[in-house]
Amino acid sequence: MRVPSVVRHPIARSHPNENEVPVSSPIRVFGADWCRDCRRTSKQLKDLGVPFDYVDLVADEAAAEVARQISGRTNIPVVVYPDGTHHVEPSNADVETKLRELSLI
Repeated sequence: MRVPSVVRHPIARSHPNENEVPVSSPIRVFGADWCRDCRRTSKQLKDLGVPFDYVDLVADEAAAEVARQISGRTNIPVVVYPDGTHHVEPSNADVETKLRELSLI
């Protein structure tokens, strides 16, 4: 399986320098900028200071198949957690509960 390209969102910087090595992230969010739920979930993670990798399905169309294989659905966002579990179109409460369960917040 091809690994999709990602945009890293480290908590240390809101605007990472393109020349710096990105911080590794334990969470991966598959989404698209046109998707309100994707923007909401990304904002929540940023606001909570949780690092994550954002896979832009518009910039990397092949990544949509990866997200579908993970979730079994075509809905987004797909949020993959470090324990291997995932959410599809999660509410803020769902994400926060999972982050607390994993001791990430």
